[in-house]
Amino acid sequence: MTKEQDIKTDFHFRKPNKNDGAAVWELIKHTGVLDLNSSYSYLMWCEVFSETSIVTEREGEIVGFISGFIHPDTPNTLFIWQVAVNESERGNGLGTKMLFQLLNREHCIEYVEATVSPSNTPSQNLFQGLAKKLDTNCEVGDYFSSNDFPGEGHEDELLFKIGPIQEEKILIKG
Repeated sequence: MTKEQDIKTDFHFRKPNKNDGAAVWELIKHTGVLDLNSSYSYLMWCEVFSETSIVTEREGEIVGFISGFIHPDTPNTLFIWQVAVNESERGNGLGTKMLFQLLNREHCIEYVEATVSPSNTPSQNLFQGLAKKLDTNCEVGDYFSSNDFPGEGHEDELLFKIGPIQEEKILIKG
């Protein structure tokens, strides 16, 4: 069995619920690269934004999470807030698979947006790769500067805008 076949058979993709909040918080904490928000925020995220978020389980353990929401000013845009993949699962396309699982849900999504810091090469590759797989544009521009954040040490955040997305491209790849 190839690694890709193994991924398809062993992962379970589903909508999160409030019972996943603590495990998602732990996953984010252990990535070591994502901003860790309060445990309360992940409980709320898993409960309130479950339609536009996803958890991935392997052998009963949460090994992947994407938090997303429909942008209030652009209802055809799925904004991806965080993508977390357990260290043991990195490098095998799980982030992309989760994104396609989200895009295959019953939403009228024409664009995906996300902010990514300049040093986060894996996330940049994830979103540029998504655009390539969907055969669409990936525009990158300034969004938040480091001066927008309180305190010191937060990098700029660039806005990645992917689209327009054609539904048939999602179905083929998903």
